[in-house]
Amino acid sequence: MSIKNIEIDEKVNKNELDSRREFHPVENYNPTHNKSKASKIIGISVIVLIILLVIAFLVFTFLNYRNDKIISGISIKGVDVSGLSIDEAKEKIQNYINENLPENINLVHNDYETSIPLSALNVSFDIDSAVDEAYKIGKSSNVFDNSFTALSALVNNVNVELSFSLDEEQLKTSLNDISSKLPDTVVESGYYIDGDNLIVTKGSEGNVVNVEQMALYIKNGISNLTLKNRKLDIATSTQQPSEINIEQIYNEIYKEPVNAYYTQDPYAVYPSENGLDFAISLDEAKEMLKEDKSEYVIPLNVLYPEVTTNMIGTEAFPDLLSTYSTRYSTRDADRTTNLQLAASKINGTVLMPGETFSYNQVVGARTIAAGYKEASIYVEGEVVDGLGGGICQITSTLYNAVLYANLEIVERSNHQFVPSYVTASRDATVVYGSIDFKFKNNRDYPIKLVCSVSNGVATFEIYGLRSDNEYEVEISSYITGSTADSTYSEAYRILKQNGQVVSTELLSKDTYKRH
Repeated sequence: MSIKNIEIDEKVNKNELDSRREFHPVENYNPTHNKSKASKIIGISVIVLIILLVIAFLVFTFLNYRNDKIISGISIKGVDVSGLSIDEAKEKIQNYINENLPENINLVHNDYETSIPLSALNVSFDIDSAVDEAYKIGKSSNVFDNSFTALSALVNNVNVELSFSLDEEQLKTSLNDISSKLPDTVVESGYYIDGDNLIVTKGSEGNVVNVEQMALYIKNGISNLTLKNRKLDIATSTQQPSEINIEQIYNEIYKEPVNAYYTQDPYAVYPSENGLDFAISLDEAKEMLKEDKSEYVIPLNVLYPEVTTNMIGTEAFPDLLSTYSTRYSTRDADRTTNLQLAASKINGTVLMPGETFSYNQVVGARTIAAGYKEASIYVEGEVVDGLGGGICQITSTLYNAVLYANLEIVERSNHQFVPSYVTASRDATVVYGSIDFKFKNNRDYPIKLVCSVSNGVATFEIYGLRSDNEYEVEISSYITGSTADSTYSEAYRILKQNGQVVSTELLSKDTYKRH
């Protein structure tokens, strides 16, 4: 085929295509009309969707307005409280706290373990405020804002924090106490007085609790409820003991003696006080501390006042509170000597309010060096000679004077046998080192003990200051029964005012051997 023929064929084909287009048109074709129709459908759909959303929103708003529970999506301390009433939420949170709080905060340092009772810290969670805050979410005065808040909570969730409080001062006190009890704690330098010596001790390096760090750690653990079934490692730091400051120690122990004195308007007694000083110079003490030792002994010197309390005359004690006397035989010279020695030790003793008198402490050991003689005493039911025999008569005389002065009996024991100088249950025996007689000045004013032993009569007088509501004192004692071997008795102190019995006090029930 020639090139010419190809060109003719192409023209023919083109003419055929044109003719086909001309004789086969698309009927009623309108692009603009179709686009408009689609837009209307989309518009209607959007409007319907908006209407549905508005209706749904209004329904949701209505339901949310009627809701008297906590809205959905709300948690307190990570605990979901959605749909709960205030009381239900409080109960749920309280149960959660109870389940996750330990009874004790357990602490450990190497092999040492200890704990702090949670009850001692007064831990308190503010559940009411947290639940109230959770309940108010989505419940403002604007119902539409409430709906948006509720929708946001559903999507994002809202967690309300739970505040708490504790006794932080007590927590730190407990931690400081633990610090002092660590097996490897720092040992501080210190001192104490032993008799006539000052003992100064050198400290040593050790560990102490980092109180601030541990307090914060424990507070966070309580707040986050993560301490149950756990042992916390105690945060510690190494600490050196403080240097011995001998000048400071000297200033702390040095004391000038104080003389006793009294006033009469109003009546008041001011007791004497012993002073204290180093028996060596301060420079000598400093030189002593230069030695590498763990303990240093510095001698002390007691400074005595010129006027002691017992030197104050009876003019400072205007009222005779009580008196009591017993008789003794002047023919027994050794026994009389013992009575006089014991009485002389007690005579003039002044007891301040609240102070306790100890017979053995005041009279001291009954020894030959003290001047005591051999006289009759009871030993295992038999009458034998013993050093200091007879001084229990002084004790018994004092006991009765104390009863009539309405003073408090602290310690008293009866004899094996009923003595001759007082009746049953009116005696008091003493044995140095084992049996003592003690009483307490329970009055508001000091008392003075005055004792005399002469001409066959031992007498105690107790002076002081009578109060406006002073009692009349009666002592009643009697035998309650007896057997072939024993006698039983009782004694009572009866207090009266205006002749009327105010109280009756059982003093003792005693058992004596029969001769």
